[in-house]
Amino acid sequence: MDLSENSILRIYASSTDKIGLELIYEHLVMLAKQNGISGATVYRGIMGYGASNRINSSRFWELTEKLPVIIEMIDKTETLESFYELIVNNLQDTPKGFLVTIQPIEIMFRKKGLKK
Repeated sequence: MDLSENSILRIYASSTDKIGLELIYEHLVMLAKQNGISGATVYRGIMGYGASNRINSSRFWELTEKLPVIIEMIDKTETLESFYELIVNNLQDTPKGFLVTIQPIEIMFRKKGLKK
């Protein structure tokens, strides 16, 4: 299998970052779905920092807090590259910082579930 045929796109952001009035991770997952991306998952970190050097961490008594998130998407490399071109201007236009990576992956097993 060609290792570059499929890739994983990761967008590192903050749980409070927004595009307009919408949270960035919700916006990107909905946009990915609308554009036919095979799958997307958002992971919330319990602690982290980025280029700002400010450490953010989860505390059990805080209900709303700024935490690191990773928006992860898997699909064909060319599909993810096209999706990135669709979102890059939005990311550049926001005042917040982001990190976007793409990495080739090998899909070992894939089974579609039944729709309910």
